[in-house]
Amino acid sequence: MSFWKRVSVCASVLAVSCLSSATAVAADAATFPTKPVTIIVTFPPGGGTDLLARLIGGELQKVWGQTVIVDNRTGASGNIGARAVAESPADGYTLLMVNSSFAVNPGVFRNLPFDPKADFAPAVNVAFVPSVIVVSAESQYKTLPEMMAAAKPGAGGVSFGSCGNGTPQHLAGEMLNVQGKIAMQHIPYRGCGPALTDVLGKQVPVAIVTASSAMPYVKAGKLRALAVTSKGRSPFLPDVPTVAENNMAGYELDQWHGLLAPSKTPKAVVDKINADVAKIVARPDINEKLLGLVYAPTSSTPAEFSKIVSDDIDRFTKLTQQIGLKVD
Repeated sequence: MSFWKRVSVCASVLAVSCLSSATAVAADAATFPTKPVTIIVTFPPGGGTDLLARLIGGELQKVWGQTVIVDNRTGASGNIGARAVAESPADGYTLLMVNSSFAVNPGVFRNLPFDPKADFAPAVNVAFVPSVIVVSAESQYKTLPEMMAAAKPGAGGVSFGSCGNGTPQHLAGEMLNVQGKIAMQHIPYRGCGPALTDVLGKQVPVAIVTASSAMPYVKAGKLRALAVTSKGRSPFLPDVPTVAENNMAGYELDQWHGLLAPSKTPKAVVDKINADVAKIVARPDINEKLLGLVYAPTSSTPAEFSKIVSDDIDRFTKLTQQIGLKVD
């Protein structure tokens, strides 16, 4: 057999092999899943991200006809659970439910055991939760500009409590410091609840917490909401202005929640997860449940969610380096 004939035969065999592989992936996506799926959550049971994973997982179980297990892998600010998914087979059977803290960690932890961009395939963004800047109902600060004026260097100083070091709420305050040229002192708490307790008790003048944790107190008149951190006004607090509306153009921090798969998971499988979750989130009954948990339901294409995650990793890394925040 001549050299060129052998090349032609090899090319034909390779083409058939590639076609067979593509057909197998398509078939796998069409029948996915054929066994139980695990959603790893990097937060403890009972928290907002865990509740969201259990709600979506329960509905996927009905759609897929397969068990969907929610596995809480806490520790190291979520890095233990994230690493477990990064090292899992790239077949869609192990997923990661995370929020914006996932995008903060690369700037805080200098030696992550995984690459947050290269090792994951974002599948779908499920919901947004804005943060809110609150003071006690008796506070002297009636508006965000009043509070920021008191926080300017040399003006006496203002401290703010957050849900913890490196949380999106912490970074929301640091973004306010940088963009507003003010100098609020950060007081980290072990969660949004303790921060709320101290602002209610007037132990700290300002707190930046999730809207879901603060809203009951705002509605009851025990807290005053000065601003929300999202790009637009929150449907849960429609009368509360955004930070951007207070001469802070471009300020935006929405805490997203979504599902990631290991990188190299077949695109067809990622697309199927995306489509099935999007259909669930679009249902009126699920919308009602999400709104009841103070989540703003959404859905995105994998490409759209990938951009959200990547952009947040870049901007949070720049901010954490600017303020010198690091863990290791």
